[in-house]
Order: sequence, then structure tokens, then C-alpha cells
Amino acid sequence: MKLIRPMLATLSPSVVEGPEWVFEEKYDGIRALAGRERGHVKMWSRMLQDLTTGFPHVARAMAALPGGDLLLDGELVALDAKGVSRFQLLQRRGAAGASPPRYAVFDLLELEGRTLMRRPLSERRSALERLIGRRTDPFFVSRRLVRDGKAAYREAKRLGWEGIIAKDEGSPYEPGTRSRYWRKVKVRKESEFVIGGFTAPKGGRQHLGALLVGLYDGPRLRYVGKVGTGFTQQTLEMLAVKLERLRTDRPSFDPPPRVRDATWVRPKLVAQLAYAEWTADGKLRQPAFLGLRTDKDPAECTWSQREL
Repeated sequence: MKLIRPMLATLSPSVVEGPEWVFEEKYDGIRALAGRERGHVKMWSRMLQDLTTGFPHVARAMAALPGGDLLLDGELVALDAKGVSRFQLLQRRGAAGASPPRYAVFDLLELEGRTLMRRPLSERRSALERLIGRRTDPFFVSRRLVRDGKAAYREAKRLGWEGIIAKDEGSPYEPGTRSRYWRKVKVRKESEFVIGGFTAPKGGRQHLGALLVGLYDGPRLRYVGKVGTGFTQQTLEMLAVKLERLRTDRPSFDPPPRVRDATWVRPKLVAQLAYAEWTADGKLRQPAFLGLRTDKDPAECTWSQREL
């Protein structure tokens, strides 16, 4: 099975308007493509990491869909009690009482072995709805809002969604491209940051005190703050193991921050954080840790593309 990278949305500071745009929920999960070829199912991330064994119930459901060869694009998500996707819930999958992840499907790229990528989105969406129908476990078709962008944004904010994606209904699917046919607008302030170090624990906490994070500003990693909340004991243990393997004597940040008791690590890990806002001097205000993003490349976390 030939693996492709997904089409990505361009970040937009405001909602686009026009008759060509439709608006969908932006999910807070793991982007995943799912393919079935001659009965064999494979799922993979935007970084081409194999996700099949990590989500076996989704793979089984993919195998049971009608027809022949298929290729779907969507997001693996965990929903809270109000039906809102939360990345931190996805991180806790498998824990006692946790609901199994679901697959929010928003595109059909291949049907019966025939590519649909050059067909308009409206045609692909109709074919997807016919294929998935009203299935609810573990698949569901991505939720759409009204065709008025400002009204769609207000509704997403009311519902507590992460954001909305505006898509040009007449557009083709462009694999591996950050396309202007798709525009993302964030509602919740969450984003990805590169971990460049950590501080020593204090009080009764074990393993680490806070993560030191940054964004790439050209070739240099620019320090944007430290995050010391949002961790569970299990998360602290997991981070300690991963960070220990990355320890280095030289700061990854340029210039290095003046932080006491700092331990530096090679910038290989990406953290998803929630935060209140950016301060005037370019630091995060009230950041909280949500989870690690193994599906994101640290080089993608850039100062120029930061979400204000």
C-alpha cells in the first residue's frame, strides 16, 4: 500500500467568506489516513507512522466497510461528555473508564480502487456520506456548520470546539500540501511547542518541575516559556523516561533562558499546550500541558506561524 501525506490547512487569522466555502469542525486529535487494499488495512499519521496496532477497533471497523479498496482521511479523537474532542482524553485511552477513540472521517480519497483526489470536495463528501451513512461506532462523518463563516465561528465557540476548518467545495485533494483551499481558524488557544529542557521538581512532585518550551525562529529555537501544570503522575513518569534519553550539556535555545536548575534536552519532542494569551515580550501566559504530539515534526513549530 502506497502511503501518502495528508492535505493540510493554512492557518487563517479570520474566517473567510464566500459562496464556495463550507465549514467543518476542527478536531483536537491525531490526524490519520486509513487505507484498505485487497482486504488489508493500514492506518498512518501525517508523519507516516503506523497507527494500525494502536487503534485496532478502528482498523477492524475499516475492514468491515462495504466495497473494495478504500482510502479515508480523518482524525482519531476522544470525545468528552458534551461530544467535544479533547486531545488530553485521547492521551488517556486505555485507562480505566476511558471511552474508546473514534474516527471522525472528513474525506474519501479512493473508492473501489479508483482515486477521487482530483474530483471536487463536494463530490468526495457525497460519496463519503453514502459509504459511512449513519454509522456511529467508531466512525462518524465530520460535523458541518452553516455556510456563513461568522455564524459558524460563533457556534463553534458556543459549543467549545477547538476551531473550524473552511474548505472550498470545488477544490481537489492535494496530498502533502498546506493548501489555501483549506483554512483553519482556532477557537481554543492550543498549539504545539518544542521541548528544549526542564527544571528540577519542588515540594512533593517527582521527576520534573516544569518543561521549557520554544518555537523555531529561522534556524534558532526561541524560548517562549515554561509550563508546570497539567501533568498527572503517569505523565511525569513517561516524560522523565523520554527526556532522560535526550539530555545534553548544551542549551538548545538561542539565546538560552536564565532559568535556575535547568536541564537541557535535544529538541526532539513536541508538547501540545493550552494557554491564555501571549505576553508583550513573546512569552506564553498560563500555559498547561495537554500531551505529547508524536505525530508532529518539531521543525513545524515555528514562531512565524504561531497562533496568537
